[in-house]
Amino acid sequence: MRGGGLWQLGQSITRRLARADKKAVGRRYFASEAEQKKTVLYDFHVANGGKMVPFAGWSMPIQYKDSIMESTVNCRQNGSLFDVSHMCGFSLKGKDCVPFLEKLVIADVAALAPGTGTLTVFTNEKGGAIDDSVITKVTDDHIYIVVNAGCRDKDLAHIEEHMKSFKAKGGDVSWNIHDERSLLALQGPLAAPVLQHLTKEDLSKVYFGEFRITDINGARCFITRTGYTGEDGFEISVPSENAVDLAKAILEKSEGKVRLTGLGARDSLRLEAGLCLYGNDMEQHTTPVEAGLNWAIGKRRKAEGGFLGAEVILKQLAEGPKVRLVGFSSTGPPPRSHSEIQDENGTTIGEITSGGFSPCLKKNIAMGYVKSGFHKTGTKAKILVVVLVWWLLSSKKSCVRPRYVPIHEDLHWIAEIGPRNTEDLLTDTHLQLPCFAQKQPRPWKDEMADSVGPYYKKSKAQSACPPRCSYMSLISGYCSRS
Repeated sequence: MRGGGLWQLGQSITRRLARADKKAVGRRYFASEAEQKKTVLYDFHVANGGKMVPFAGWSMPIQYKDSIMESTVNCRQNGSLFDVSHMCGFSLKGKDCVPFLEKLVIADVAALAPGTGTLTVFTNEKGGAIDDSVITKVTDDHIYIVVNAGCRDKDLAHIEEHMKSFKAKGGDVSWNIHDERSLLALQGPLAAPVLQHLTKEDLSKVYFGEFRITDINGARCFITRTGYTGEDGFEISVPSENAVDLAKAILEKSEGKVRLTGLGARDSLRLEAGLCLYGNDMEQHTTPVEAGLNWAIGKRRKAEGGFLGAEVILKQLAEGPKVRLVGFSSTGPPPRSHSEIQDENGTTIGEITSGGFSPCLKKNIAMGYVKSGFHKTGTKAKILVVVLVWWLLSSKKSCVRPRYVPIHEDLHWIAEIGPRNTEDLLTDTHLQLPCFAQKQPRPWKDEMADSVGPYYKKSKAQSACPPRCSYMSLISGYCSRS
């Protein structure tokens, strides 16, 4: 179906992905077919109706036979399988790999227990975000890292430059880029039960953010319980020669409920969950504080600094940033990236960074930066879309309730403006989406709860951090992954 919101959604997602790639990579977006790299699943995508588009130098499926809206809803109701092999996974090894990495990122890597991970940000000397990344401490002398596809070249060059200097001073660190492996993301409520059919590992004991090396469908895999959709799920690093067989096995074991899903639905899912896209919602001039990632800065790092740009970031923590990333819901045409945000008097107060129509919420949602003081929930503003002016209201950044953690009372996590409040979202029959179908446990107060669902536990690493830091890192998930 071409007409209406569905066609607009697909077009807006394609434009948004293109913009993000151009900003992040700094090179011509549309490459010839011969120049585009292909994952080992390329022929599998095409055979299953994948519509291939250029992205970050790769030919990737934007959607399959289902529409983007159908794929988005199916992920929340059942499950989705994404090929994210264009992303770059690598390992740091050596007895000094932790102190080396802590010079480049904002996370308290030393406090992570072996087998656990977190989202972090690679920063520059001005405190800006070079890239965001998922890091996992496999052991005390082995760190596994996944960075965004569009940032691969600059990330690796940045790390290599600092590694040479670190090693010249006697530091013990080396690295291995896992180009021999592919990466699949299995997301949705059926992710765990489907994957359990293919492994002897007890997945009920693999909690959110945890990492295992285990056999899946006969292949030695790295699995991390994480994702980029707001749903429970796993990212699976598999030897490339086994990737197609694993994808087929997952789809077969799901009996058709888990579907192949492309970049289009991946983008709408992350936007519904309030997760950033690097190149749109975060760039090299954006600090983690401005992007709302204060929780990703470890308590010890806030006290000691010791990472690139620490002076700028710690000052923002103390005094507050000048701009903040917020969420919006609106009427009229969907807000688009770079659309101007104005206050009620017509004064420019910010800019939209991501926006579109939400397939699950059935309304327009967006994220953007506004001047501090205009970031409070319920703030009325307006956005300029082409030559028309449409009213919008500032809302909580995440619009879809994540499945992987309960909600903290201080974190405004569900976006809904108007007469309905958070409790109404959970009970209103007009809003009984999959993510709202079952009321979650009571939120955490001042300490970690011992019993908050089947996927979570209080680890030693979490107990070493302040409660807010440890569980907010779970709530926001691993954002801006492209």
